[in-house]
Amino acid sequence: MNTEQLTAPESLRRLVLDLRQMETFIEDPLVVRKADGVWYEDVNGRRILDGLSGIFTVNAGHGNRRIIDAIKAQLDTLAFAPPLHATSPPAIELVQRLAEVTPEDLNTIKLLSGGSEATEAAMKLARQYHRQTGNPGKFKVISRFHGYHGATMGALSATGTRRRKTMFEPTLHGFLHVHPPTCYRCPYEKTFPDCEIFCARTVEDLIELEGAETIAALILEPVGNTGGIIMPPPGYLPELRDICNRHDILLIYDEIITGFGRTGSMFAAQTFEAAPDILCMGKGMSSGYVPLAGIAFRDSIASAFLGREEDEVEFSHGHTYGGNPLAAAAGLANLAEIRERDLCARARETGAYVRQRLEELRAFGIVGDIRGCGLLAGIEFVEDPETRTPFDPTVKFGVQAGQAALGKGLLTRFDPNWIALAPPLVITREETDLMLDILADSIRETVKKIRA
Repeated sequence: MNTEQLTAPESLRRLVLDLRQMETFIEDPLVVRKADGVWYEDVNGRRILDGLSGIFTVNAGHGNRRIIDAIKAQLDTLAFAPPLHATSPPAIELVQRLAEVTPEDLNTIKLLSGGSEATEAAMKLARQYHRQTGNPGKFKVISRFHGYHGATMGALSATGTRRRKTMFEPTLHGFLHVHPPTCYRCPYEKTFPDCEIFCARTVEDLIELEGAETIAALILEPVGNTGGIIMPPPGYLPELRDICNRHDILLIYDEIITGFGRTGSMFAAQTFEAAPDILCMGKGMSSGYVPLAGIAFRDSIASAFLGREEDEVEFSHGHTYGGNPLAAAAGLANLAEIRERDLCARARETGAYVRQRLEELRAFGIVGDIRGCGLLAGIEFVEDPETRTPFDPTVKFGVQAGQAALGKGLLTRFDPNWIALAPPLVITREETDLMLDILADSIRETVKKIRA
């Protein structure tokens, strides 16, 4: 198809994009045809700086020859292995290499093909584990408001973002929610550190209310995406770790976004020095070259699933594309790139520079908070920084600024009140400055527009 055909309304109406109204998309469609490094190019030849790694995914950068060549080489030998009967060399090697970088004793790994699959598998693993260790009544899952864990029904039930759930309610039974550590807008009107991490203590209150004998797991994103990169205050994750230990509850980290160098360590569990029992991986696990995800879990959990065939204690879960040889080959090459090029250190260094430069945006008088770690940053916009008064909901400052940035050639993640940046970890200083300059110009333009 030529460019005119690709962007024609009759062609695009057959397609359903994620969370987009196609009638709006058709008015000004973005159709990308190639990418390299931190750059996309659309079908009209326009270059767009990828300030979001696609969608928190392309950590090793676009057009990475090592990953591409690994996939091509694997295609020459084996493209698919029968998951009920066999595995493949790249899948076996990938889990060995992953076990070298996962925290503590999370040495057993189930390979999957998407983030929603990973969170579903983690919650199912937790339930089956408790059933097989003499606690069948432990089935409930605690998660957090504003959290996002995927689009499938179990993952959606754990999700705490109402607008993602409304059309599909009622969601599943047995899912409970608590407030995340939104220190900038504390729902309890407390101030850190005087609060003594009150939000973490409310988790224990909920456990005692429901009964620890009914709670299987606590699932959370170490750094929250929805809400504008919600950072855990010091001591928050270790406190949750202690609470879970006290009540025999499995702690699950959804590291679909934060894994593979994004926070400046291989996993956020290492950045914040508090390891989970089950760790969900995806997105940056293959840098998006082939769909790949997985869960890693502790040896003590794995032991509950070992036995003879007639014992029927194996993990009762599987997917057609879990452990796919092409995906595993991509994952191996991607992990080698991150480790050998020390992209974790690069994320720390570039991220510190990004946050330093983002402070300049406060001069516009509409920046309330700047948050982040590693190469993951969020900016929350407000009407009045002194009082933290948000903009009127109809203003949607973040959306206006994000759309302005896209028009100027920068892809970001934007919401009515915030913008997030998460470029590929390979971004250069020159490209970083360009990204931040475009963002600043877009915010300046939006401020003039709303105050005209």
